[in-house]
Amino acid sequence: MAKKKQNEQYLAQNRKARFNYTISETFEAGISLTGTEIKSVRASQITISDGFITIHDGNALLTNVHIASYAQGNQFNVDPLRTRQLLLHKREIATLAKAAQEQGVTIVPLKVYMKHGFAKILIGIGRGKKKYDKRTDIKKRDQDRELARRFKN
Repeated sequence: MAKKKQNEQYLAQNRKARFNYTISETFEAGISLTGTEIKSVRASQITISDGFITIHDGNALLTNVHIASYAQGNQFNVDPLRTRQLLLHKREIATLAKAAQEQGVTIVPLKVYMKHGFAKILIGIGRGKKKYDKRTDIKKRDQDRELARRFKN
């Protein structure tokens, strides 16, 4: 039996993360959400551009990510900016904790998507880029775009 091709639709993307950081390693994690939060996430009411991940007491915590209040949720809504727990294996948390100890390294969310009905987040270990690194990335992207135009014609 053939596998279904996975839909490449993201609910939220942090486009600036790959521009501001050199991502060395990525992990897929589940997000611990309440009932009304998952409804807002399914409606793409999530902003991850300012978010980051911290390690505290052996838990990975998603901080500063805004999930809008669900319109029909009334009393069941929670704080939109609350800290949420990420669901990872212990060895993955240990790898993230070790990386976070290094100078100039941060753990950033890259994408949020649904997988088999569960909200998943792609997180990456990133090292901050200098200004000249960003310039070389822009230059390379422009050169690739120009090459693609020439080969198209």
